[in-house]
Amino acid sequence: MLALEIRHLNKQYEHFQLKNVSFELEKGYIMGFIGANGAGKTTTIKSILNLVRADSGEIRILGKDMRTHELELKQEIGSAFGGIDFYTRSKIRTLTNVIKRFYRHWDDDVYYSYLKKFNLNENKKIAELSTGMKVKYSLAIALSHGAKVLVLDEPTSGLDPVARDQLLDIFQELVQGGEISILFSTHITSDLEKCADYITFIHNGQIINSADKETFLNTYRLVKGREDQLSQLENKMIAYKINTFGFTGLIHTEDFNPNLDIRSAVPSLEDIMIYFARKESAHV
Repeated sequence: MLALEIRHLNKQYEHFQLKNVSFELEKGYIMGFIGANGAGKTTTIKSILNLVRADSGEIRILGKDMRTHELELKQEIGSAFGGIDFYTRSKIRTLTNVIKRFYRHWDDDVYYSYLKKFNLNENKKIAELSTGMKVKYSLAIALSHGAKVLVLDEPTSGLDPVARDQLLDIFQELVQGGEISILFSTHITSDLEKCADYITFIHNGQIINSADKETFLNTYRLVKGREDQLSQLENKMIAYKINTFGFTGLIHTEDFNPNLDIRSAVPSLEDIMIYFARKESAHV
C-alpha cells in the first residue's frame, strides 16, 4: 500500500500556481521534498493536509481519499510546520492537554519519552521556547498519537547540528518497522543525503523529478571543463557558470557523452537545486 499518492494536483494563486503535481511515497520510507523558497513545497504540504483547498487533483493517504476521509485520516497523520504561533502564553503542559483530546490513540508514555529525549520542560511557556525547541515540541506532539504518516515542513530548521543529527536518527528508527512513512521538506539537503530514501524536487510549482535517491542523483551529472570546451555541451546543459578555471555546469546524464575529455561527477542535491535556480534566473 502507498502511504501517499498525489495525482494531478493544481492550485492557482494570483502570482503562483501548482501545476499538475504528482508523486507517491511507499509505506516505510522517508521522502525528502526539496525546492527553493516559493517553489510550492508548503502549498503542496498544506494541500495534502487539506489546510489549503486544491483546485483539482487527487490526494490519497494510506489508500483513502483525503477529502472524504479527512477526520479519520488525521488520526493517522502527524504534522509539524517548524513553529507554533498560537497559545504562545500557555505552558507546554496546558497546550498538550488541549491537543491530546483530539487523538484516540494518544500515548502519554511516548509523549513524555520525547519530552525527555528533546530536553523539553513542560512548565515553559510556548513564547519562551527557541525556534529549535518549538520544532522539537511539534514533533513530540506529532509522534505521540500513533501516526502512520508524518508530514513535516522544514522540521530541522533552527536546530543545531547535534539536534538535527539526533532527529534524523529518530526518523530512521521510526521507519524501520515498515509501518511509518515520512515526507519532509527542507533546505538542508545534507540532511536528506543522510537519511532520505526518495527525493521529490519541485521547481516553480512543477515536479521536476521524483525517484529513489540514488536514481534521482544519477539522473544528472556535474561537468567541469575548459572554457574552450563549453561549446561541446552548452546547448545541452541545464545551466552553467564560468569561473577562473573554465566552466562548471549541470547536465542530464542521458545528454552527456562520457567519451568527451570533460570531467563529470554525480552532483549533490544542493548542486541540482542551485543549477535549476540558475537556469530560471537566466530566462528572467
